[in-house]
Amino acid sequence: MAKRTTVKRQIRGFAVMWTAISLTIGLAVFFAVYLTYSGGESPISAESSVSLPVTPTPQPAGPTITPQIRPSQTPQTDVGIIVAQTAQETPITPEIAPTNTPQTVAQVQVQQVEPTNPPAPTATLLPVQQTDFVASIQVQYSTDFNPDTQRIWMNDVKALGLPWIKMQVRWAEMEPEKGEYLWGKLDLALPIAQEYGIKVLASIVAAPEWAREPNADFTNEGPPANDQDLADFLTAMLTRYPHMIHAIEVWNETNLIREWGASTGVSATDYVQMLRVANRTIKDIDPGIIVISAAPSPTGVNIAENGITLVVDDMLYVDQLLAAGVLDHTDCFGAHHNGYNIGPSELWETVPNDTTAVFRGPFENRHISWSFRSTLTTYANKIQAAGGTQKLCVTEFGWASVEDLDGFPAGFEFAKDNTLQEQATWIVEALNNMESWGFVWIANIWNLNYAPQLGWDATNDNVPYSLIGPNFSKRPAFDAITRWSAERAQTQ
Repeated sequence: MAKRTTVKRQIRGFAVMWTAISLTIGLAVFFAVYLTYSGGESPISAESSVSLPVTPTPQPAGPTITPQIRPSQTPQTDVGIIVAQTAQETPITPEIAPTNTPQTVAQVQVQQVEPTNPPAPTATLLPVQQTDFVASIQVQYSTDFNPDTQRIWMNDVKALGLPWIKMQVRWAEMEPEKGEYLWGKLDLALPIAQEYGIKVLASIVAAPEWAREPNADFTNEGPPANDQDLADFLTAMLTRYPHMIHAIEVWNETNLIREWGASTGVSATDYVQMLRVANRTIKDIDPGIIVISAAPSPTGVNIAENGITLVVDDMLYVDQLLAAGVLDHTDCFGAHHNGYNIGPSELWETVPNDTTAVFRGPFENRHISWSFRSTLTTYANKIQAAGGTQKLCVTEFGWASVEDLDGFPAGFEFAKDNTLQEQATWIVEALNNMESWGFVWIANIWNLNYAPQLGWDATNDNVPYSLIGPNFSKRPAFDAITRWSAERAQTQ
């Protein structure tokens, strides 16, 4: 009996001890769980709060444009001076956490299910990189300085379907005294062109008297005595209008004394020296701008007086430009041709005789300068033979007609031979030819609105080329160009 009592006592003691141990272990587990999740979060919510790697922002794959002020300039917040970066950006690669960390599985799972980054967007091309054929038109700024009138002209350009305009920038008018600028014309025209998404080709001409040689003949327009004065003007203009000028033609018809009125006469070498300074200035400020050499006038003659060269045959002048190194300082070779009274596909040697034509030059005095096609083709061949790859920028072309005008300009008898329908047909034919030839970059139609701006004065030599006829009527060429642009857009 005593032995049985002792066994029972041992069992009770073991049960009490086991219970105590179980309670102790239970309390320990409870406090461990409590300390681990004391913020009131469940194990599921805690797991979901594991930090995942941040997906990096895709980096551009191509060149980027970074604002940069030239060292010689004072930084200004409203000056858009740019240079192109050529180095590729290295994409950022997300790092995977080490395998012994609790985040590894979550990170790998996320990377497996997330889509790959989309391809980086293609960088916007600078104007100088957009080498496909483009049509443009000459537009004179609104002479009343009325923004609403200027928008009428821009609406016409949009209706024509043309992405570029050309405008003349007369330096003499805009800087009448050194460092004193009258920007009203550009303040009007450039922001409105930008508003319409239209690119601008600016033709810089006519040095002011203060910048000319002291003994210059001011009855002729001419270059500066010091090329740095032109560089200063270009710098002031381009820093005032960032991203608003996309191409610059440096001067105009420099094989004529009336445009290059230097005391030493016409000189291709002197012109190329000025172009070198202008090109360097433009590219230092905005390397995306297309620099165009001055287009020669198709003359076909050489004239000199008292040992001073007044006119140089454009074919000879092109040779002189090439010999002086013009191709080292230009993106595009400037050219002009206003087609007289023959079509744009005619070669000068084989022009069919038009017995009804009043003006007989192309038929009885055959010469390359009469022919639109022969002139441009010869320029392109000369550039290629000189080792150049530059295309032509035809900064003026068109056909004059006075069919709806009362009179004609002196020396423009050929304008009487051209009907308005021929004007329309030949402009479109020329556009198609230039695009198909492959050696023309920009083709600028001469002109949109000089006639209404000049009151349709038939004695002014710009009026017969205008697309706007008397009483603001649209000449047939306006509608023909509109159709050409629309048909071309459908095939591109």
